[in-house]
Amino acid sequence: MHNLKKESLLILASESPRRKELLAGAGLSFTVIPSLFDESSVPISAPETYVKLLAESKASDVSNKYPEQWIIGADTIVQSDNDILGKPSSEKDAFRMLKQLNGRIHHVVTGYSICCKKRNFNFTEAVTTEVLFKDLTEKEICWYINTKEPFDKAGAYAIQGLASRFVKRINGSYTNVVGLPVCEVIEALERTKIWSRNI
Repeated sequence: MHNLKKESLLILASESPRRKELLAGAGLSFTVIPSLFDESSVPISAPETYVKLLAESKASDVSNKYPEQWIIGADTIVQSDNDILGKPSSEKDAFRMLKQLNGRIHHVVTGYSICCKKRNFNFTEAVTTEVLFKDLTEKEICWYINTKEPFDKAGAYAIQGLASRFVKRINGSYTNVVGLPVCEVIEALERTKIWSRNI
């Protein structure tokens, strides 16, 4: 079992309930302090570059306020062809996204950043998972939109929720699709030496 050293305080710079549940489920002790960074200030670029910059900016924003603590920032997008799909702005937008993912492979890309300003430490990486949706009817898409689940999710779906019935196959990290690649994040924390291992 892993435990944070007592002198270390880990902060999750995200209000995402999925990321909170993932970290808590993995046994991490942390505090949630959402970043106030303006995501719209970052121009859209190549998916991995884009999410890494967002994650790093979010972590840095909180680190400026808590320079002695270790901060985790993250951002997730869905890539379909050359399009980047964020959170839908309306039912029409959600329908467009789900229609685009219908019966096709897409990629979920999450950038995560771990930093501590006092120690001048910053590590940022991105993880990509391949997801295949089954063929959806318009009736299924409309039903799912009516559940309201799509509206705070990148790509307009939650793999851990009702949309699990749409997913035929994934290749890569499941938790990455939920919102945070837990294995990779913990490995990165271990490399910072802020972790101790009790056997």
